[in-house]
Amino acid sequence: MKFYNIIIKYRFWLSLLALVLAITVNITSGFWPSFVLYFIGVIGLASHFFIGPLRLIQAPMEAGNMQEVEKILNTVWYPGLLYKPVRSTYYTIKGNMAMMNQDFDAAEKHLKMSSALGSPMPEAEGANKLQLGMMSMQKGDLKQGESYIRAAIRAGIADKESEAVAFISMCQIFMNKREFRAAKDYFRKAKACKPKSKQVLDQIKEVEKYISRMPG
Repeated sequence: MKFYNIIIKYRFWLSLLALVLAITVNITSGFWPSFVLYFIGVIGLASHFFIGPLRLIQAPMEAGNMQEVEKILNTVWYPGLLYKPVRSTYYTIKGNMAMMNQDFDAAEKHLKMSSALGSPMPEAEGANKLQLGMMSMQKGDLKQGESYIRAAIRAGIADKESEAVAFISMCQIFMNKREFRAAKDYFRKAKACKPKSKQVLDQIKEVEKYISRMPG
């Protein structure tokens, strides 16, 4: 596995080297002796531009080494050439990185690009749309926020904490719209997720103060 990662890391330069050797062998010995080197070079370059190095990101992400993740992402020179599911993942990671750096405009841009491409995993698409919904709510665009969060719930959200965030956000949107019955319904769904993180629990407690006073 480590050897394979090294190949991916230096694939572009190894492919160029293979092509240079292929041309040299072609000149000195003819085409057929050089065919394998041509084949390796072309396949290597194609995989570099169409698949990219995203396989290398897993280890530094698990280690929390975001500088290394960014360095790997920067080796994707032409993201538009990436195979569609890989391109979607690329923009999702770029969006998440931008959010970590609190660059919300860039985060929104990248996440929208990923969302437009679709995700090979519905859970990833759900998480993507939830993030877009939360950003829309932060900007005060509740209509767009509701649209994104509804889409996230339909696509499916992988973990109960995020699902609770989606439901409590919908609850707040309907509270703002004074549609109290729907707000209470979403509040019950948020509590049913049984979230454990302090941030989500605090949010539920805050909303609970107003829920009990609502008609409907």
